[in-house]
Amino acid sequence: MLKPKGQHPKPNWAELRLTDQIEPGVRVLLVGINPGVVSASTGHHFAGPTNRFWRLLYESGIVPEPVTHEDDVRLPQWGIGMTNLVARPSPGIDVIKPKEYLDGWLILERKIAKFRPEIVAFVGVTMYRALWKVLGHADAPEIRPGFQKATVHGARLFVLPNPSGRNANFSYAEMLAAFTLLRRAMRRLPGQTTVSARPQGRLPLVGASSKRPEGSGAGRLPQADGTAARTPTSRPAAARSRKAPHTRARSRS
Repeated sequence: MLKPKGQHPKPNWAELRLTDQIEPGVRVLLVGINPGVVSASTGHHFAGPTNRFWRLLYESGIVPEPVTHEDDVRLPQWGIGMTNLVARPSPGIDVIKPKEYLDGWLILERKIAKFRPEIVAFVGVTMYRALWKVLGHADAPEIRPGFQKATVHGARLFVLPNPSGRNANFSYAEMLAAFTLLRRAMRRLPGQTTVSARPQGRLPLVGASSKRPEGSGAGRLPQADGTAARTPTSRPAAARSRKAPHTRARSRS
C-alpha cells in the first residue's frame, strides 16, 4: 500500500526506548536530556561515539575505573542512577518541543519522589533552562554548572554541561571541572567512603579522584557548598536571581 505523498515512515530507532538504571538506595540520579540515535539503537545511555560522558565519569573520580556505555547497568553498584527527561530519541535536541520537557518533568518528579536520591544532576544546561519555572524560580536564573538554588523532594539539584561532542559552549577542561565538583559533593554525603576498582556487589558512592581539571574550567564554576537549604516538598524554593544570557544549545546526549 502506497503512503500518502509527503509522508515518510519513521526510522527504526524512533520507537525505541532506553531502560532506566535506577535501584532503591541510589544517592545520585543523573538525568540526560533524551537518547540519541546511537543510544536508542544500542540500548545504552550516552552511547554516541563523540560523547565524553563516560570518560568524564572516570577522570573526575565519580567511578573508580574506566567505563563505557555498556557499563551503564553497573552504575547502581556505585550508588548512581541514570534516566532521561524525555524518552523519545532524536538526532538532536533542537527538535524537542517545550511541552516534552514539561511532560518529562512530571515523570521525573515521580521518580525522584520514589527513589529519594540526595542529588539530582541534570546533564545539560538546556534542561534547567527549560524547567526553571516549574522548579520554583521567580525569575529566569543565571545557570552555571554546579548546585542550583532549588530542591525537589529533598534532593539538591546540580547542573553539569552536556558532554556531547557538539557542545561548543564548554571546553573539556570546564566539563571535567564540573564533574569533579559533583564528585566532591558526593564525597560529602553522610556515610561516604571510598572504594577500590572492580567493586563486587552493591557499594557506596565513589570518593577517589584520578585527575584534576586544567585550563579555564575551574575558575568559572561555583563551589559545591553554595546551595540552598534542603526542603521536603516537591515545589522547591528559589531565590531571585539575574536573568540568564540566552545561549542556544544544540548539543545532545
